[in-house]
Amino acid sequence: MYIYDDYDHLMLEERITQYRDQTQRYLAGNLSEEQFLPLRLQNGLYIQRLAPMLRVAVPYGLLSSIQLRKLASIARDYDKGYGHLSTRQNIQYNWPQLEQVPDLLAELAEVSMHAIQTSGNCIRNTTTDQFAGSAENEIEDSRPWCEIIRQWSTFHPEFAYLPRKFKIAVCGTEVDQAATQVHDIGLYLLKNEQGDIGFKVLVGGGLGRTPVIGKVICEYLPWQHLLTYLDAIMRVYNLEGRRDNKYKARIKILVKELGIDAFREKVEAQWQFSKDSQATLTEAEVARCKSFFSTQDFEQLPNEDESISSALQSDLLFKNWVDRNVDAHKQSGYCIVTLCIKDTGAATGDVTDRQMEFVADLAERYSFSELRITHEQNLTLADVRIKDLYEIYKACKNESLATPYLGLLNDIVCCPGGDFCSLANAKSIPIAEAIQRRFDDFDRLNDIGDITLNISGCMNACGHHHVGNIGIIGVDKKGAEFYQVALGGDAGREAKLAKILGPAFSQEDIPDVIEKIIQIYLEERQQDEKFIDAYYRLGMAPFKERVYAKAD
Repeated sequence: MYIYDDYDHLMLEERITQYRDQTQRYLAGNLSEEQFLPLRLQNGLYIQRLAPMLRVAVPYGLLSSIQLRKLASIARDYDKGYGHLSTRQNIQYNWPQLEQVPDLLAELAEVSMHAIQTSGNCIRNTTTDQFAGSAENEIEDSRPWCEIIRQWSTFHPEFAYLPRKFKIAVCGTEVDQAATQVHDIGLYLLKNEQGDIGFKVLVGGGLGRTPVIGKVICEYLPWQHLLTYLDAIMRVYNLEGRRDNKYKARIKILVKELGIDAFREKVEAQWQFSKDSQATLTEAEVARCKSFFSTQDFEQLPNEDESISSALQSDLLFKNWVDRNVDAHKQSGYCIVTLCIKDTGAATGDVTDRQMEFVADLAERYSFSELRITHEQNLTLADVRIKDLYEIYKACKNESLATPYLGLLNDIVCCPGGDFCSLANAKSIPIAEAIQRRFDDFDRLNDIGDITLNISGCMNACGHHHVGNIGIIGVDKKGAEFYQVALGGDAGREAKLAKILGPAFSQEDIPDVIEKIIQIYLEERQQDEKFIDAYYRLGMAPFKERVYAKAD
């Protein structure tokens, strides 16, 4: 992973000193709320319903065990003993005290972390597949390219005051686990017929109030031109994006209004000024960034291990966990382990200080002291020896982290909702818990099979409800909390937006509604047919009829 140099450390030190002074002036009454607002947002601090919220940047979701330990101690010392994993692969603290935030930022800086550009009208954290660098089906490791984008976008003077926030995702695997098509810019790594690396570029995707699947602006962009082409896209958006209405200030609105062809023409025109400029990437620069992600010191091991084979036969629970939570690695003798942070009764997406320290221990012992945050709010150990799987499982079982729910109905993606967020129309966490309790049976979950359920407390869609196979969105009805249900969303390579089932439901009704939806699927599915495939075969009608049927 990228290691901060002296310049990086000096930059952070100066930024924290600056923000400490700004905070002190605000608390002393020398800065108004209006003056302080952009200053705190530039440092990742929101004012929520009950307390401030600080969002910490985790570049492309990659953490060292040392950094995770620091996040654990911050959760303990500055919060209430937990953090919240976000769908941008960041971590949020919901209870820091305003006057303590500069001290918190200083502690983050000790381990080369910060909260810069995690809020405000700027380029946010670049996200990617949590299996990057390890996936068996990988086309190219996306992490160096994410790092190149991170360095380009951080403190970029031209894009510090965009019309609205801006999100970029990069995918280097055949299976898209980065929701690439619902980002302002989505980048798919690919190879041309000659075997040269490049990018398929999508633009204008996004969720929120106006969900849109991104459109292809360039089928193949040679890697040398990555930054200059991004510059051109950003420049068009910065110049022509609307600033009169924040709900229409995203690039997706601009692309829709202009049309992709006209937008492409504007980008190409801007690109001519910079296409072969100093920002053109060189082999030396790419090699420099790739060196931060050099191949781990893997042992030469077989894929078969007798002790693990024996454990799989004798321990059914272990087998269930391996089947759901372990993926193939491109290195023989290794695998990828994802810890599902979705234990029933715990707030979805929350991870305690104890769990963080435990996972840091696992990373140090079994995965080269590195781990990843997934955009589905779980934690991944990407380089695990197959022969260590049973030890890891038993250790996780003792910490309630061996839940074999990955990819199943109870692996819910959920925003903090109205319990914390001042923008939310309704609570999210109680809805997730009610569904988890209703379906808290592995045999039943396994019978239902692969399915995604995403919950957002409002139209901002922090829970990505638009791309869940089942999506739930909190709405306000005359001051009361209600929930709309949508079906048919998909965040993968064949990305689709969910469609609203019908009128909204009360909080108490939601578990029954999900039950009815699942029951229709179980009754009508064909052999080995996933929920999403059954939905598109059957259409909305049978689900709507069952859910809204009047009781006899």
